[in-house]
Amino acid sequence: MKKRILISVTAVLILFTTVSFKSDFFEIAKQIEIFTTLFKELNMNYVDEVNPAELMDSAIEGMLADLDPYTKYWTEQEVEDARISNSGEYTGIGASVLTRNKTITILEAYKDYPADKAGLQAGDELIKIGDINIADFEEDAGDLLQGAPGTSIPITYKRQGKLQTTSLTREEIDINAVPYYTLIDGKIGYVVLSKFNKKASSETAAAIKDLKEQGATSLILDLRGNPGGLLTEAINVSNLFLPKGKLITNTKSVIEKYNQEYYTPKEPLDTEIPVAVLINGRSASASEIVSGSLQDYDRAVVVGARSFGKGLVQRPKELTYGTQLKITISRYYTPSGRCIQALDYWNRDDNGNAIRTNAEDYNEFKTSTGRKVYDGGGILPDIQIESARMSAITEALLRDQAIFDFATDYFYKHKYNDISDFKFTNADYTAFKTYLDKQGFEYQTQTEKDLEEVYLDASKDNLQDDISSEYANLMRTIDVAKKEQLNRKEREISKLIIDELVKRYFYREGLYEYQLSHNEEIEEAKKVLQDPQRYAKILNR
Repeated sequence: MKKRILISVTAVLILFTTVSFKSDFFEIAKQIEIFTTLFKELNMNYVDEVNPAELMDSAIEGMLADLDPYTKYWTEQEVEDARISNSGEYTGIGASVLTRNKTITILEAYKDYPADKAGLQAGDELIKIGDINIADFEEDAGDLLQGAPGTSIPITYKRQGKLQTTSLTREEIDINAVPYYTLIDGKIGYVVLSKFNKKASSETAAAIKDLKEQGATSLILDLRGNPGGLLTEAINVSNLFLPKGKLITNTKSVIEKYNQEYYTPKEPLDTEIPVAVLINGRSASASEIVSGSLQDYDRAVVVGARSFGKGLVQRPKELTYGTQLKITISRYYTPSGRCIQALDYWNRDDNGNAIRTNAEDYNEFKTSTGRKVYDGGGILPDIQIESARMSAITEALLRDQAIFDFATDYFYKHKYNDISDFKFTNADYTAFKTYLDKQGFEYQTQTEKDLEEVYLDASKDNLQDDISSEYANLMRTIDVAKKEQLNRKEREISKLIIDELVKRYFYREGLYEYQLSHNEEIEEAKKVLQDPQRYAKILNR
């Protein structure tokens, strides 16, 4: 009797699953047919001429807009860009660039690479590449900079309002995952890991081995500003410090095949050397997997500011004509069970914005020695540095490129030939505030957005006229408070200005050297590594 019941239940489940699958399949087929006929009718009958490719791009963007920002459609060129980013090798000019206002702005020219050799500097606006005016180029103008190694191309650019010309020769560019490492105070190894491409773990291992041979007895692993990359490399970097067979992360999804566990596959490099990991608000994804696993196993002290909070895993799916869909397939969890995703893209507010998890809603987890850690908002450091945080005004300044543009202006007004002579004074910060006023810099706080929404809703109750004066007074008070934020967050903002300026004068290598003696996070990491009792106490050993 029991056997018959079991068979009946199994049959029902199979029937339900089959019906559900067929129902989903029918709905998908139905919607595709509706879209296909709509797309055809638009192209055949619309009053003005339309571009089918542009219409399709808009349709795809609209479809993906309601999902998370990491699920993206990639063109053939974007697929190639992703391959280059992961491999660490490409042919180009050796510079990071930003396309804005129908120009290409040089963000950073890497030392001794083509852009640097051609005399291009951060802040230069490329106007013409070869015979093509960038303003007239409809596609991604950055593609014009790529080409075969050894080929030359004339460039017309604007610097401080004046047009200039140069010529650069493309080269094979090798992007180091570890752009810098050194020995501090004769016994602390310092390693900068800037990205998780295919060379991340091998370069990190090589740097650590070299530093240990030089006499390093402890280590600082700097993941600040590291946006992430390959999951496999995050596991391999963690494996340098953790034994073989340790769970580093597991992924969960409604799709069964994406529910996986990832363990350290090899014997470690060193499980005993004291480690401090530096993170900040721009450390994301793979950086959070590494810092989270080392924190959960009490293998390292984490120093800095709360990380970005990206707990979503993407995988590229091949489409036709060389295109891809980079799609979010699962959420990842640290060894203690934390999902550090900060924004909820599936339950949005009335304005369609992703909801940030409130601190009071964080869930508590335990590390291997019983320390309390929490989910929901990135990796929280064991030692928090106030000036390493990113306040709302700082994020707005970065988003608006205000610090970058000020640094460009400052660079041509002040000359420094030796890094030891560089100083950023209170007068310089005052000049920065004056610069913002002249540029008309503005940003909207969350408080302003909420008040504006309330004020607009008041019209529904015929109360808008009654509260208009109070609303105006509140907004003026907020304006005053926002200006005061520039004074309150001076240390936080000044650090970013200084970093940008030092790069201008002495390249990125100079910035790393400067930070060794001028950066609070590094200083705090040195202190905790030099104090074995404090180090052990933090890790609850």
